[in-house]
Amino acid sequence: MTSNSKPYVCKYCGTGYTREKTLAVHMCEKKRRALQKDEKRVRYGFYAFQRFYEKSMMSKNTKTYEEFCSSQYYNAFVKFGSFLNNVQPLYPEKYIDYVVTSGVKLDHWCKEDMYQKYAIELIQKEGVETALERSVTTMMDWADEQPDAPWNHYFYHVSLNRAVWHIKDGKISPWLLLNCKSGKEMLGKFNDEQLGMIFHVVDPAHWALRFKRQPKDVELVKEIVKESKL
Repeated sequence: MTSNSKPYVCKYCGTGYTREKTLAVHMCEKKRRALQKDEKRVRYGFYAFQRFYEKSMMSKNTKTYEEFCSSQYYNAFVKFGSFLNNVQPLYPEKYIDYVVTSGVKLDHWCKEDMYQKYAIELIQKEGVETALERSVTTMMDWADEQPDAPWNHYFYHVSLNRAVWHIKDGKISPWLLLNCKSGKEMLGKFNDEQLGMIFHVVDPAHWALRFKRQPKDVELVKEIVKESKL
């Protein structure tokens, strides 16, 4: 059988077919990867792949998507992309640079304790304005899902498990939580297990010292709390 008898050829793997319809439904691994290009998890993985070669391997040429598809590490980077898509980390690009320069192996990038280390460092160092903006955005996003709860009722009505997740991941900052009456009242409702999950984020010793050193920032938070009727 000559090649002319199979005129319909997959441009990704070179396999030939006698009918166009057969080629249309054909799905090799290279074609699958090409078609996944616009999926969010794949975009995250591709960006991490590029940054890894730029930051860790000092590559002068930006890696192409074709090079990504051909890489033996494609699936591992896409798995990391899925992790990012699920966790929705604070500043994804910063987290990607954090892991690619960490010296930690790629298959460990999806571990929660790695993200928690990054999140704690960021939460404890970031400015008050950024922390407040993200907290309010999180509360507003929560309110959008509720039938009749305004965003400033977050601390009264959010489920405690969800609040723990928001605090643990830095979505709700200790800047607001610990300088707000309703926030501290919510903390009082947490059980020991929940408090244990967020202790590293709301570490009283760290924040007491931070608030003492930055009284003007504390006043700013309290002013916003008052104006927002939190």
